[in-house]
Amino acid sequence: MSFTPSITTELVSGPSRSLVKSWFEKTRSVTDALIAPLSAEDQNVQSMPDASPAKWHRAHTTWFFETFILSTTERNYTPYDPQYEFLFNSYYEAIGARHPRRERGFLTRPTADDIALYRAHVSLAIGDLIDGCSEAVWGGIRPLLVLGINHEQQHQELLLMDILHAFSRNPIEPSYLNHIPLDASESSALTWTKFSGGIHQIGQDVTPDTPFAYDNEGPRHDVIVQPFNLANRTVTNREWIEFINDKGYERPEFWLADGWTCAQSEGWTAPLYWREDSPGDWSAFGLRGRHPVYLDMPVCHVSHYEADAFASWAGKHLPTETQWEIAALDKPIEGNLLPYGAYRPSVSTPTLEVEQLFGDVWEHTRSPYTPYPGFKAASGAVGEYNGKFMSNQMVLRGGSCVTPGSHLRKTYRNFFYSHQRWMFAGVRLAEDA
Repeated sequence: MSFTPSITTELVSGPSRSLVKSWFEKTRSVTDALIAPLSAEDQNVQSMPDASPAKWHRAHTTWFFETFILSTTERNYTPYDPQYEFLFNSYYEAIGARHPRRERGFLTRPTADDIALYRAHVSLAIGDLIDGCSEAVWGGIRPLLVLGINHEQQHQELLLMDILHAFSRNPIEPSYLNHIPLDASESSALTWTKFSGGIHQIGQDVTPDTPFAYDNEGPRHDVIVQPFNLANRTVTNREWIEFINDKGYERPEFWLADGWTCAQSEGWTAPLYWREDSPGDWSAFGLRGRHPVYLDMPVCHVSHYEADAFASWAGKHLPTETQWEIAALDKPIEGNLLPYGAYRPSVSTPTLEVEQLFGDVWEHTRSPYTPYPGFKAASGAVGEYNGKFMSNQMVLRGGSCVTPGSHLRKTYRNFFYSHQRWMFAGVRLAEDA
């Protein structure tokens, strides 16, 4: 299965109605294609509080367009179902009360078919609005439409993360997609690229005249950087097994204090979804089912705590997000992303001094998720999108094998709590030069 919506930044810098409508329709169709392999029962399961049912993702992304665009723009618009505002609000306090996140799996009604009708109703209304609204209205809703499209793309990745976790909890380990042979190529050798120190600029100024970016990606600002070296590729499963065999999960000297406590209490001995079927014989569970751990593929589904411990064990450290962005400045945004259709990390190929910056796995950094100098959240409910989460989380960069290809930028800041492992996240090492 492969999805290839051909969207570029031309879409948002040149605010053509036809381009925005095309991106909206393609994004909605990708979500529908992603749930095609799932039964109604699959779509309702919630395997942990951090995850959401696939049906909820479908409804919530629809609720976003209805709540922030249709209900505020169309004077005569009647919500599809007044109860949906409570059921499918995620965390927007300004909108009102909502169903508890940890209980989304209890929502057997509305059904998956009901949500399909809801999606069709809102998609049709959005299309009519784009075609028929005045230029004044269009100028106001265009940024919200582009935000809603990017929001749905985020949930496409979350949907795949969440269904993988749900299937992993099923004893028969169902496969989201049919299994395919793993890549038998060998990973490139680990080398280092030196980057100079000095004053650099990172981030992006977010204005109505620039291509789309989330508010947390700006403002653009100066940073002082010491010289550093960055690994040419991400850490492989082979290297992670060396960490395991050297009792990396049993040696507290490599771990942050909170990480050690977490690893001990959760009983971590390997990345999430790994299983030692016999001594030294590892397998992993993925969207294409259970398969042997292929040694030269990037390690995936590790937490920030594990990534930091591995880096300490290796005598290195995780890069800062500033170091990562400096390395990415002259690199194309291409790689093993969702449109590629692999649905798993791939072996690196030696084509660039620094490879795999985009796709395969999100890369943990040692940077806390905090506001850039001069950051100011937008007013109103949409201001809750990013700013209120800028505490106690860590930044990840680069995208993964299930990130929509048109969704990324070199300034994109993903963020998760340090203990979380179900995202497609891996490790790139850095060192002081």
